[in-house]
Amino acid sequence: MTQDNSSQGKAAGQNGGGDLFNTAAGWVLFAAGLGLGLSILSGKYFHGDKPQRPEKLGYVIEGAAEEGGGAAAEMSMAEALNMMPAADLIAAGEKAFAKCQSCHTINAGGANGIGPNLHGTMGKPLGGHAGFAYSAELKGKGGTWDWDSMNEWLKNPKAYVPGTKMSFAGLSKIEDRAAIAMYLNAQGSNLPVPTFVADAAAGAEEPAAGETPAPAETPAE
Repeated sequence: MTQDNSSQGKAAGQNGGGDLFNTAAGWVLFAAGLGLGLSILSGKYFHGDKPQRPEKLGYVIEGAAEEGGGAAAEMSMAEALNMMPAADLIAAGEKAFAKCQSCHTINAGGANGIGPNLHGTMGKPLGGHAGFAYSAELKGKGGTWDWDSMNEWLKNPKAYVPGTKMSFAGLSKIEDRAAIAMYLNAQGSNLPVPTFVADAAAGAEEPAAGETPAPAETPAE
C-alpha cells in the first residue's frame, strides 16, 4: 500500500512538472508571436520596411543647398572689373591693398621688402622687377601680368605658381581681386580694361520645339 502511494505521488509530481513546463513554453511562444505580429503591423503602418525621403520636407533650412546642387558660378574678371565706376573700384582696391603693405611698397621708386615693389607691375613680365630675388618657379613661369594672370595669382599664389615663396593665402572673392588689380593698374600702369557686355540673348524667349522663328523685319530704305 505504501509503495502504491509512493508511485502515485511520483507520477503526480512528474505530471505537475510537465504541466508547468508546457505552460511556460506556451507563454514564451505566445509572447514571441505577439512581438512578431506587432513588428509587422508597425512596419506596415509607419513604412519602416521601406525607408524613403518624403516628397516634401517637414522643415526646410533657409539657404541649404539641394542634394546635387552646386555653388553658383563665379563671375568673370571682365564683369568684376566693370561692376562699378572705375574710380570707385580703384578706391576699393586701395583699401583692400592695405593688407599687402606689410610686404610690398607701391610708390614709384619704392624699396623692395619681403616682396618686390609693385609700382608699374601690370603689363610687365612675371618676376621682372629689378633687384628682387624671385623664386626660380616664378621667373620660369613666363608671361606678363595681365588681368587674368593677376586674377589667378591673387586667388591662390601657390596654385598659380607651385613653389613660389609668396606666403599669402589668396583672396576668395573675385570682387576683391578685381579691385586690387584695378588699383595696381592705376599705379604706374595703364592696361586697357576689358569690356563686359551681358549676354543679351539670355533673357530672350526661345522658340518652341519645331517652331520656326519669325524673320526679322527689313528696315525701310
